[in-house]
Amino acid sequence: MVTYEVTAKVGKHLSGEYERYMRDQHIPDVLQTGAFTSASFQMSDDGLYQMRYEAASREALEGYLNEHATRLRKDLLGRFPDGIEFSRHEWDLIQTWKC
Repeated sequence: MVTYEVTAKVGKHLSGEYERYMRDQHIPDVLQTGAFTSASFQMSDDGLYQMRYEAASREALEGYLNEHATRLRKDLLGRFPDGIEFSRHEWDLIQTWKC
C-alpha cells in the first residue's frame, strides 16, 4: 500500500469554502479516478488540512500522477489561486499494528 498525502495551509478567510470544495468536489473527483481505495480529510488546530489517499500499489499512484493529477490540481488552483500553500508526500507502508 502507498499513501499519497497532501497538506494544505489555508488562509482563515478561505477555510469554509475550501472545506466545502474538498468534500463536495475535489476528493470525490480524485477517488473517481479509480487509483485509490480510500481517502481521509483532516484538519489541525493551526489551519493545516491533510488529505490522505490510499493506493493499493505504487503503479496505481503513478497512474494517477501521470493521468489525472495535473487536471485536478489545475481545477483546484483555478478556484483558489492565492491563500493556500501545498506540500505533497508519498509514503510506502512498512508495517501496521492493531490493538
